[in-house]
Amino acid sequence: MITDLNLIIAIATARIFVGILFFFQGYDKIFNIGMKQLRQTMSANLGNHKLPDSFIGVVAISTSWIELLGGFLLIIGFFKYFALYLLCIDLLIVATGFSMAKPMWDTAHVFVRLLLILLLLLTPVEWDKFSFDYLFTLAKLKV
Repeated sequence: MITDLNLIIAIATARIFVGILFFFQGYDKIFNIGMKQLRQTMSANLGNHKLPDSFIGVVAISTSWIELLGGFLLIIGFFKYFALYLLCIDLLIVATGFSMAKPMWDTAHVFVRLLLILLLLLTPVEWDKFSFDYLFTLAKLKV
């Protein structure tokens, strides 16, 4: 039998786990690889599609920061749905880019993130009690 505590822990684990995945992916792209190298790699992979370098640069910067900040927000459980919406857009952009670069790309890493995001979007808010969003909701109810 599934208890309420099991549901609460399962959702918190999924949220924190996917947050860690996105946070460190964004961190690596911003602080270890660097935006210049990332843009050059993306340009090389998408070169035959004649996308402007400025567009690739904007996409590289925006997806990296969305992953870093969205991941952090998921880890602490603050503005969870806002972070999830941004990360959904991020995954759609990334999937499009990978598909343009190599139509038969390995979806293993992206697919796990997608499933966890969909799980979090489909679960009731009441199950996510280990989060700042839940604490702020309680504070509003007491006022």
